[in-house]
Amino acid sequence: MRIRSLEGVINLNAATTPSHKRSDRMVALLALLHDHGQLPLSYLAKELTASEATIRRDVAVLASQGLLDRTHGGARPAKGNHELPERLRGSRNHGAKTRIAIAAAQMIPEGKHAIGLTGGTTAAGVLRALAHRDDLTIITNSLSIGMEAAEQGQARVLIAGGVLRPNSLELVGSLAEATLRLVNVGTAIVGADGISSVGGLTTHDEIEARTNHTMIERAQHVIAVVDSSKVGYVTLSKMGDLSEIDVLITDDGADPDEIARIRDAGVDVHILPSFPKNEIHD
Repeated sequence: MRIRSLEGVINLNAATTPSHKRSDRMVALLALLHDHGQLPLSYLAKELTASEATIRRDVAVLASQGLLDRTHGGARPAKGNHELPERLRGSRNHGAKTRIAIAAAQMIPEGKHAIGLTGGTTAAGVLRALAHRDDLTIITNSLSIGMEAAEQGQARVLIAGGVLRPNSLELVGSLAEATLRLVNVGTAIVGADGISSVGGLTTHDEIEARTNHTMIERAQHVIAVVDSSKVGYVTLSKMGDLSEIDVLITDDGADPDEIARIRDAGVDVHILPSFPKNEIHD
């Protein structure tokens, strides 16, 4: 999915005059397709609490922007697109990610400390939860997190250079890895697209996985911040084995059997309380 195309969705022409509610619904629709693949209009309408006619119009608009493919009676993710762009991720499981981020921030020791942050909305949430601190060194390969850390006034901010991935806004590749090998990370906060007892910690892009694994290798302590929708899933590229992860923080929507297997692998798993019933999540 292209960031430029998303802007076209959110800023539709005046003839359609979309509300914020419609934009939110379109983001939720794309998230459902991202997680489940091809879906019928009837299912989308039920999940999004809208009529099939409304969903059909939304699908037509999103298809015209190249964000999905229409099918007979339904829709599927656009061919070749398997990763939801960074701009769409923040609206998904927002409450759970916020709780996870706060819990992770509370695990950061007092006093001067070097924190490594991969890209992702939950890792960014950890940085926000640490906004009251001014004694931290922030090490990241994420442009958005690096800029936010600087605006917060963190003591030191190191952004590893590299090739920019538009979907994740992370700098990756050999240059980023070389930079990370020169630093010592006290605690690494690592987001992921999947974590499982079989596949370990995984993401969609091979180069991004290698770069993030370098950060894991340089860290004395590794905290994985992964909401329950990603627990038990394996995506394309491994970022790290479970043996390299000290702590997993997730929410209680995760499969209990999978959580037990992850614990059996030696990971200290922290499970946060349920979502309020009125919270929107995917």
